[in-house]
Amino acid sequence: MTDTPHIAAVCGSLRDESVTRVALQKALEGVEEKGGEGELLDLRDYDLPAYDPDADDEAADAAELTRDLREADAILLGSPMYHGSYSSVLKTAIDYSGFDEFEHKTVGLLAVSGGSFPITALEHLRSVCRALDAWVLPHQAAVPRSHSAVRDGTFTDEDVAERVRELGREVVNYANIEPSPPTMESEENVGAVE
Repeated sequence: MTDTPHIAAVCGSLRDESVTRVALQKALEGVEEKGGEGELLDLRDYDLPAYDPDADDEAADAAELTRDLREADAILLGSPMYHGSYSSVLKTAIDYSGFDEFEHKTVGLLAVSGGSFPITALEHLRSVCRALDAWVLPHQAAVPRSHSAVRDGTFTDEDVAERVRELGREVVNYANIEPSPPTMESEENVGAVE
């Protein structure tokens, strides 16, 4: 890792008016406040067909995405909550990735919901990251009731905005944390090691 941690923020939303994208940009403000360098990886910019393990792992833009993730010192994952979990586009991006991109890397989590707190989306992302032996920050950020918390691309709720900025600061603080031992989940993660 360099003196200036490079943080990749992956936007798991394809909407033009994405609150997830706005929130990740707010988190990247926190990254810069703490002396890090942030980059938004907008999944709209990658051609990622549904993952097929029998097809070439380098399908479409998969090689570009995995390179961008490997080059990051830490990762922020952001997703809207869909049906109690995270988005399919983020799932596809993670499916193309694996231990090379996530193992021993600090990951911060952010979820957005039109309703109440998107806890299940955050829990599902945390489980997936643990299965890849990433170190997931205890601090996580959520934007509940997103239609009132963010209007016209701007946060209207300063408490939520501050929590999101803090996520960016925390990911820089812990970008170089010592790796944890492998988790039990990762030892059962057959799909990632085949």
